[in-house]
Amino acid sequence: MKVHYGFDTLPHLRCPAATVGSFDGVHGGHRLLLDRVREEARNRDGESVVLTFDPHPRITLGCDEGLRLLTSTEEKAWLLEQAGIDHLILIPFDRAFSRLSPEEFVRDYLIGKVGIQTLVVGYNHRFGCGNEGDYALLERLHDECGFRVVRIAEYDVASEKVSSTVLRDLIARGEMERAARLMSHPYLLIGRECVDEGIVRMDEPRKLLPPAGLYAVEADGAEARLMIGPDGVLRLLRDKNAEMPLLRAKSACISKETCAVEPEKRVNITFKHKL
Repeated sequence: MKVHYGFDTLPHLRCPAATVGSFDGVHGGHRLLLDRVREEARNRDGESVVLTFDPHPRITLGCDEGLRLLTSTEEKAWLLEQAGIDHLILIPFDRAFSRLSPEEFVRDYLIGKVGIQTLVVGYNHRFGCGNEGDYALLERLHDECGFRVVRIAEYDVASEKVSSTVLRDLIARGEMERAARLMSHPYLLIGRECVDEGIVRMDEPRKLLPPAGLYAVEADGAEARLMIGPDGVLRLLRDKNAEMPLLRAKSACISKETCAVEPEKRVNITFKHKL
């Protein structure tokens, strides 16, 4: 998957089928959209495209108090690549962009810069300044601008609604197996491991962590345990016989200087269940 920051250096995209959204968690409902985008692109020998925002719109708009993210930008990109998407466009979401009307966004960016031929949206998709854009507006614009609109129905698992809000509540309670079932994948954390100590540093300060405790996880595909301290400090235990550590650090977002004296490596951690 190719990642593009902004629109200025976009290459020519072949018959692009696209979808737009925050995609926090890249959960089962998102997967329906992504699968349909890939199908639409494949049917036209085209390319699949996801447009998302960096930073999260709530941060730019100053309403991020209490915001906890299911996925950092890096985690989101990794999950989208696993889903088989060809191109990810990270939209620099600043105040100027937030003031775009729905019509401007479609005409100037989706058509003018991406050149979409098909747009796939969720059943309740809203967009543009004040969330004034909706499916009815897209229906009108697709006749005018010559692109197709595909609307996806609401997604549930065994009659249980799937949304980022529902998943945040589950993870905040430590219900990792149930969350994985609704997400269609285990909860993911990508961090930087201080190899000698096993402490894991996160770059995203708003990343949602489950409650303090010991969790069965996989680290880069191998079974391990992850200790989340009461202050949100993470320590990875790769040796199943290792003793429980006493975590004294103050934050999960440990500074790079904390690990400066040790080798540090990227680690993919997926949660299984609480021990």
